[in-house]
Amino acid sequence: MVKRGEREAAVRRIMEGAVAPVPPELCGDAVRRGDRLLRQRLLLRRVLWLLACLAAVAFAVWAAEARPWVEPPSQTTPPITGW
Repeated sequence: MVKRGEREAAVRRIMEGAVAPVPPELCGDAVRRGDRLLRQRLLLRRVLWLLACLAAVAFAVWAAEARPWVEPPSQTTPPITGW
């Protein structure tokens, strides 16, 4: 069983050890990729809002023409009584 002090010392040795250098172009690449992702998400969000609005307008036009809340006319003539 490794004691706590030994573990801490091992972690410190690892953290203080040689660190691989970060490539200088890494930051610029990350910024460009982040900007591209933000633009794509914004475009997708706008397209989805446009589709939602078009669907709402299409539904409103259909409802105004079809009037699904109105009872359809009877297909048969009611019987005539009392003649």
